[in-house]
Amino acid sequence: MILPIVVYGDPVLRKVGVDITKDYPGLEKLIADMFETMYNASGVGLAAPQIGKAIRLFIVDTEPFADSDDEEDDEEFTKEEREQLKKFKQVFINARILEETGEEWKFNEGCLSIPKVREDVLRNEEVTIEYYDEKFKKHTETYDGLIARVIQHEYDHIEGKLFTDRVSPLRRKLISGKLNDISKGKLSADYKTKVYLAKK
Repeated sequence: MILPIVVYGDPVLRKVGVDITKDYPGLEKLIADMFETMYNASGVGLAAPQIGKAIRLFIVDTEPFADSDDEEDDEEFTKEEREQLKKFKQVFINARILEETGEEWKFNEGCLSIPKVREDVLRNEEVTIEYYDEKFKKHTETYDGLIARVIQHEYDHIEGKLFTDRVSPLRRKLISGKLNDISKGKLSADYKTKVYLAKK
């Protein structure tokens, strides 16, 4: 089932997610719905807060990066990197980042909860993360490059952070009007969205 994606301005996007157990109600269906929702919105990652649930769950599938027809991207990725991106699909439950290392590098990021806004964001090259998969098997893995970046972006969501928090104060000021519009429901997206309406 395709779920509506919560947009900027909803308090759930600012909550730190809570851990869940393998008995979390309807977990298998929730994960399947999240993948369906993400693919429908042409995303590469989706976190539970983006569908209104303040829990420590996010999903990643970087295949769209590997299939990009952008000529600039062709130069950016080696054949080996493209293969990695094509195969990387993972569920992260109760994740904890243990370490972020390597040089910071810039990449133009967007977010399904902030439609039509993209900004350059600096993140570390490498991330070591501990998490449970959908079968509640524990893993500790180190990722780098674009996979690490997508994980870091989605991890921010379960920590109540957004990529716009990571841009310079000047850039934040420049996009504040757009963010304000999104929070009021003045937005256009090619997928179902849900705007938070504060109770008066």
